[in-house]
Amino acid sequence: MKEKNITLKYNNKKFPLIAGECNLLEKGLGLMVFRQKALLLFNHKKPRKFKIHSFFCAPFLAVYTDGENNIQEIIKITSWKPLIFPKNKFNKLIEIPLTPKYSKLTKRLLEIPITTRKQ
Repeated sequence: MKEKNITLKYNNKKFPLIAGECNLLEKGLGLMVFRQKALLLFNHKKPRKFKIHSFFCAPFLAVYTDGENNIQEIIKITSWKPLIFPKNKFNKLIEIPLTPKYSKLTKRLLEIPITTRKQ
């Protein structure tokens, strides 16, 4: 998995982070396999809308962005959910495990007054 520096943006706030960019196989495995090793980046060239699940996953944040890394939606996801849909199309999905290692980042992201919901 190749590490990539990205900066998420919302209004004038910036959230720099390093995420592992997933290839096709890693996209299918996601946090089921990689768990708390890294933030996972699912990068798509064109805007897409597809479902994810949280089987075999610890709780995590799903952060959906456009092609310019502007945050569109944040979903706080619990374990064992079969269908999780974003409200709109997106270019990037960043999965952030809800662990102490990422607690400062997740706390800042959850303070954003954007479509944040639990699933």
